Parts: sequence; C-alpha cells; structure tokens
Amino acid sequence: MKADIHSFESMAALDGDGIRYAVFFTGCPLRCAYCHNPDTWHKSGKEWTSEALVDKIKRYKPYFKNGGGVTFSGGEPLLNAAFIMEAGALLKEQGIGYAVDTSGSVALSDSVKAVLDNADLVILDVKFFDENSYKKYTNGHFENFVKIGRYCSEKDIRLWLRTVIVPGINDDEQSIIKYAEFSKQFKFEKYELLAFHTMGFFKYENLEIDNPLINTPALDKDKLKFLQEILDSKI
Repeated sequence: MKADIHSFESMAALDGDGIRYAVFFTGCPLRCAYCHNPDTWHKSGKEWTSEALVDKIKRYKPYFKNGGGVTFSGGEPLLNAAFIMEAGALLKEQGIGYAVDTSGSVALSDSVKAVLDNADLVILDVKFFDENSYKKYTNGHFENFVKIGRYCSEKDIRLWLRTVIVPGINDDEQSIIKYAEFSKQFKFEKYELLAFHTMGFFKYENLEIDNPLINTPALDKDKLKFLQEILDSKI
C-alpha cells in the first residue's frame, strides 16, 4: 500500500511521549483560516510504501525510549487509515508503537476505528467548541471530531487535547471557559493550548493563495500562559 508523505521530523519531542519520529501526510479536508501548513492541503509530496516507510523509521528505534515512537500527522493522517494500519502492523513487529496527531476531520469509519484502537496515543485538535465557529473558520464538519473524541474516551484510548489560540478569534477568557466546559465530554490526560504564529505565512505567498489572517499577529507568550492557567483551573 502507498501514501503521499510531505515530510518527516526525526527526534521530535512535542508530538507524544518521549522522542518521536513524525510522519507528515499530505491531504486535508479542512481549510482552517489559521493553518500553518497550507502546503499539506492537497495530495502531493513523495509516494511511499508502508514497507519502505518502516525501513526508514526502524533505524531510529534506539532513540524511542521512555514511551517514544512514531507520530502520524499531516495534513490529516486519518485520510490514510488503511495505510497506517498496514504500517502500524509492521512497526509492531519491530516493537515500535505509534501516536496519531489528528484534527478528527474524517468520518468514524471502521478503518479509522482500527487506527485509533491500535494507537498508543491520540492527539486531538479541538478547534472550536461550537458548530458555527467550526464551520466558519475550518469549513469542516463539527460532528466528526466530536465523535472521534468520544470514541477514544469510551474505548479508554489515551487522549490529549490541543487548541490553537488565535488573536481576535478565541483568545478571550470567556472562550477558554467554554473550551473547558466542552472538553468535559471527553476522557483525556491533558489539554494544551498552542500559540498562533506567523512562521507559515511565507507558504501562502509561495503557493499564491490568500492568507485570511495576514494582518493577525502571533499570540503573545504571556497571554498564552495566562489562558492556559485559566483552562487548567476549569478542567
């Protein structure tokens, strides 16, 4: 089986436990206004077989200590659920586990359930707490990620939540309280807020596509810390 892969990051430390090898697929059904990686929206990159991918990854096995392993990201990795299942089985033979970093933007199909069931960890992007905002800023289906989060919770699959905080969109105290209330339907280990940044703006220029947040500044680090403290106090 084959899949289009955008890039890799070895020795990653922010996408799961321990040291990770991150695999970034191309293709995403969302068009988030604040996307940092519009270059992953469409199928592109190099085509890899699951066997070739695992051969590449297994060389890093000595670094996968303290729960480390592979993190499948994107784009939207769950668009490649069948491929991940095949690669995951090969990784398991090598004693390597995997995490999935997902927006939850796909339907909860049997193949998606199988990927989630076999993951060591699922990192779920909680973009918005209400359907109208979700549709406005992502053009996606709100119920998809909710179902995936609930499925992980019901199946006791390890779950982390993340939300990108964007100035002028969701960086107020009231929004954070609503995120906290919304998250209580899920069973998760931690909920992390991430700061909107402008480092991906050049990609919009290179791709010659409109950047809807071109005049939006990066989120202040002190503001992020303040909002994280509010969230932590409410969950």
